[in-house]
Amino acid sequence: MTRPAFRNCRRGAHLPWLASMLILIDGSHALMRAFHALPLLTTSAGEHTGAIFGVINMLRKITAEHQPEYAAVVFDTPVPTFRDVLYPAYKAQRPEFPVELRGQIQPLHAVIQALGLAVVKIPGVEADDVIATLATRAAATGIPAQIVSGDKDFAQLVDKNITLRDTMKNLVLDRDGVIAKFGVAPEQMVDYLTLIGDAVDNIPGVPGVGPKTAVNWLCEYGSLDKLLERAATIKGKVGANLRANLTQIALARQLITLQRDLDLPITLENLRVQIPDHVTLKEWFVQLEFHSWLMQLDF
Repeated sequence: MTRPAFRNCRRGAHLPWLASMLILIDGSHALMRAFHALPLLTTSAGEHTGAIFGVINMLRKITAEHQPEYAAVVFDTPVPTFRDVLYPAYKAQRPEFPVELRGQIQPLHAVIQALGLAVVKIPGVEADDVIATLATRAAATGIPAQIVSGDKDFAQLVDKNITLRDTMKNLVLDRDGVIAKFGVAPEQMVDYLTLIGDAVDNIPGVPGVGPKTAVNWLCEYGSLDKLLERAATIKGKVGANLRANLTQIALARQLITLQRDLDLPITLENLRVQIPDHVTLKEWFVQLEFHSWLMQLDF
């Protein structure tokens, strides 16, 4: 049975038919994707709404499809994290936050909460680490977790209870999916990314080492540690680069490794999906001029 988007709802009640799973949406990643993928939609008053529309549309589709018992949309905060301290150039190449997005943040958070989904923001903790910790906690209790993001860093978390979903590519990765996509297993993803670097986060890899070389090395040696034990035997320029960048390799691995055991002020119960608040949704849909969604609200 597919649950209608907004019908037959009361604020504060739980949804008894939901599946026992946790969906964790990388809100910051989804926000930027929606902003760049959609035209600059505005209201008649000139308020930008395109990113809000894109993110909410995605959330509605995911929750309608899975009807999860638990869900959260996790966002970064402006407060520096340990990665910024370790490596001041971390994400330094990224452009300034778009002006057109600034006014969409607060309305987006409000609409997400009115939909009955938790909004999670932990100052000083990167959203990726929050997601990694929450997914690991859920998986440890036997509750499947699906991470919704196009960020390949999350592939390191995939196991029998954690999957990774890229909504833009309509792709869900389990363990076999990670191997098919990257050529290495989830437990090798940190080593793989350490070797090739992560241009998105401005983390350099070993010069001259691309995906093919990294996969070949990890298939032969099994892990980065085993590779480094044999670094003296690696021939050619690429071997010299490997030996010359040991300090950088150690730093890159630390930056790329997601933290899975943070002490967060959140319990799984805090993430239980609630019945949408139709009154608040109506107010926002009127202000944002989301007329088609407004018509779907049923009191």
